[in-house]
Amino acid sequence: MKTFCLSVTGDYACFTRPEMKVERVSYDIITPSACRAIFEAILWKPAISWHIHKIEVLNPIQWFSVRRNEVASKVSIRNVQSAMRGGNEILALNIEDDRQQRAGLILRDVAYRIYASFSMTEKAGADDSRAKFEAMFERRAAQGQSFHQPYLGCREFPCSFSLITTANDGKPPLPESRELGWMLYDMDYTQNPPTPRFFQARMEQGVVLVDGQEIRG
Repeated sequence: MKTFCLSVTGDYACFTRPEMKVERVSYDIITPSACRAIFEAILWKPAISWHIHKIEVLNPIQWFSVRRNEVASKVSIRNVQSAMRGGNEILALNIEDDRQQRAGLILRDVAYRIYASFSMTEKAGADDSRAKFEAMFERRAAQGQSFHQPYLGCREFPCSFSLITTANDGKPPLPESRELGWMLYDMDYTQNPPTPRFFQARMEQGVVLVDGQEIRG
């Protein structure tokens, strides 16, 4: 199983803690699910499933607070379905009447190295192979191609990425260790509705190991 490494940087990031019901408060570092989303932005196929192994934190963890305007509600799915059937449902939202201002504690000037590999799923066809998708990912990542703009937790915080092909390429991890507490690992989509799964994260000299951790739902 081949492991790929991406260097990911961004001006801002917010990996929202799910226990914060109103305000947006970020985890200290990127979550495995956010890492997976970046790899899937470069290459996603039903035949493969990405797995995050390790996260290296390269820049000091820095915070700042902002206030953001958000819409308090969303268009009803029932109204959308009715409109698709030819109904006269109103699908617009009046921003002025529905605006909420929320505080956010977000990260700035972030940089990570993310290590991941993929496994083949039961949806793989007869013509699908690991070598095929490995070559496809390497080509797309090396050329900076993605199906959509990768982002750091929230879509308004885009990120840049580059494929790392040389061991120990670039700056070393942050020389700092700290307990990160229970962190969101990923969502379990085999459940209905999907349920969150967490792991006990620790950063050791700038490195967070995801492999081999106990995952709790």
